[in-house]
Amino acid sequence: MPVLRSTQLVDAPIRTVAAAVRDVTVVQATGPRASTTARGDLLCVGDVLSFEVPLALGARVPMRTKIVRVDDTGLSSELASPDQLVRALRHDITLAETGAGTLITDSVRWLSPWGPIGSVADVLLMRRFVLRLLQRRGAAVRARVAELRAAPVVVAAAIVHKGHILAQQRSYPEHLAGRWELPGGRVEAGETDDAALVRECVEELGARIAVGARIGPDVPLPKGYLMRTYAATLADADELPEALEHLAVEWVPADRLAELDWLDPDIALLPDLRALLAEAP
Repeated sequence: MPVLRSTQLVDAPIRTVAAAVRDVTVVQATGPRASTTARGDLLCVGDVLSFEVPLALGARVPMRTKIVRVDDTGLSSELASPDQLVRALRHDITLAETGAGTLITDSVRWLSPWGPIGSVADVLLMRRFVLRLLQRRGAAVRARVAELRAAPVVVAAAIVHKGHILAQQRSYPEHLAGRWELPGGRVEAGETDDAALVRECVEELGARIAVGARIGPDVPLPKGYLMRTYAATLADADELPEALEHLAVEWVPADRLAELDWLDPDIALLPDLRALLAEAP
């Protein structure tokens, strides 16, 4: 099975790079007809990527792959269906933190259906296509990381209490009213992420929180913002949150997370919220 691999070192935190490699704009930058079924700005498990492989005389063959793994260390995709140009295809992106930044290893392996002529076709067709794909993807990831590193920050709190996550229902603007999100807000000048989260939860919920570890990737937001998410607990278990600026608040167990109509950016965090609840005492 042929394998092509590229590596690059990016001077950025691993969570920022994790967001860039999942960003739909990076997918779109790999080719003029590349697209994805993702609802938000980040790829999630089950999303399908569509692109075209150029053949001779301008002919193109459509291909589709499906995301099968996404976490803080990268992602993987495989063929979405067997009736395609190749018999098998696997794309893996692996991220590793180093003292100089985040190392990205981008590899593609495939199995040709062409029998004895397969090796020739691989050289003339698939290898050339995959090399261009890796080059374009590498450049797009670097550019997206630079944008994300310069973005103003919004923080979100995944507040865990008695095996549930706190969700709040938007009351405004009109096109978002009724949908659900994690509490949080903008980090003001001179504020730390932790201080901003504590302030926002007092303003939105009337409750103080204790901020814990980062979870999930950085998540791009509309208007050029970047969201960072932190695990949290109530500072006082008797000081229960109220919907001061929202329509409602709800404590949601892991098996009901998918039932809520989350805002698009929060959808990318659902696997991380489930993992957080699984580890909760």
